[in-house]
Amino acid sequence: MQNHLVIIGTVWPEPNSTAAGSRMLQLIKLFQNQNYKITFLSSASKTDFSYNLENQDVKTHYIKLNNNSFDVLISELNPSIVLFDRFMTEEQYGWRVIENCPNALRILDTEDLHFLRKAREIAFKQNRSLNSKDYISDVFKRELASIYRCDLSLIISKYEIELLTNLFKVDPSILHYIPFLVEPISKETINHFPLFSERSHFVSIGNFLHEPNWQTVLQLKKSWKSIKKALPEAELHVYGSYVTEKAKQLHNQKEGFLIKGRAESVKEIFYKARVLLAPIPYGAGLKGKLLESMLFGLPNVTTEMGSEGMHGNHSWNGFITTTDEDFIEKAIELYQNQTFWQQSQQNGIQLINKRFEKSLFENNFITKVNHLLANLDKHRNQNFLGQVFQHQTLQSTKFMSKWIELKNKT
Repeated sequence: MQNHLVIIGTVWPEPNSTAAGSRMLQLIKLFQNQNYKITFLSSASKTDFSYNLENQDVKTHYIKLNNNSFDVLISELNPSIVLFDRFMTEEQYGWRVIENCPNALRILDTEDLHFLRKAREIAFKQNRSLNSKDYISDVFKRELASIYRCDLSLIISKYEIELLTNLFKVDPSILHYIPFLVEPISKETINHFPLFSERSHFVSIGNFLHEPNWQTVLQLKKSWKSIKKALPEAELHVYGSYVTEKAKQLHNQKEGFLIKGRAESVKEIFYKARVLLAPIPYGAGLKGKLLESMLFGLPNVTTEMGSEGMHGNHSWNGFITTTDEDFIEKAIELYQNQTFWQQSQQNGIQLINKRFEKSLFENNFITKVNHLLANLDKHRNQNFLGQVFQHQTLQSTKFMSKWIELKNKT
């Protein structure tokens, strides 16, 4: 009998708009390679940029929030595994999965730790250092409860795994490290990389609706005049989906600060550019833009926050900076220094092939999933805190949902 994976998504994947969308397609491909039948469910509306999952042999269904029609559907689908794409999705549908498909393995793909990003955002906006009290928010309590309720949570960053296990004492048996999964960079691919002399200008990219990306653009605006003064021929091309009005107001042709909007082809844009700028002030998880810069042979200048969890003991493909002044200086140096630029490109290739190549992680993950499927009762009995959170939290979630459902009928 063919195993069946049901994915419940907060949104329909948009791999050309967000790193989360690319991540979801990587997981789908991983399970398809194991001959899983896959169904994707979401209550969100599709956009013109939503990925056509049906073309990848993934069945899709639109579902309603706070509606028992989901109970009927999930029972009919009868999945072996249910994967929630964020903790909010698990809150909304987890208790219904438990009631209707109690034997399904429940996996949470955290994307990144929302409570970590939120804590850093608060500290950043208050212009102070992060302290441990910042973590303990409502988001933290909800996200940790969701992690405990699931049989396994996928963590994209080594830093986040260590934070959960060392500081918050989460049992490692309910966590699994699985970063972005990409093909290795081959010699043939490297031979097609445009040369230093064939590239020009700086580039930045990121969905404008994502607050850390917007703050990154503001950081760039602040630094750009100094970079432009040293490199008068250079321009900064800022790409990103869902451009806001406030972002458009930053566009300045004379300064060479150009808001370009949605990127039709990241590969094409990154092949033309000489340096990616990513002065990321806060966030969590791994940064898709930095991974893609390595994939397309584009060195970058970023911050410690941008590079977190990505390079381990390996050299960075460019510069990691700690101050605005350092960022400006290193951006100018990387743009002009061909020797260091070429070495940085090589560093990026090494990082991809040694830390993100998908074969390093796929077998280990599938082995873990198969073990859990075969030993689910034992695993759940050992995760006694998960049972506590199921009993307490889901009772309130369940009855709130049922109340909303009844209210909607009147």
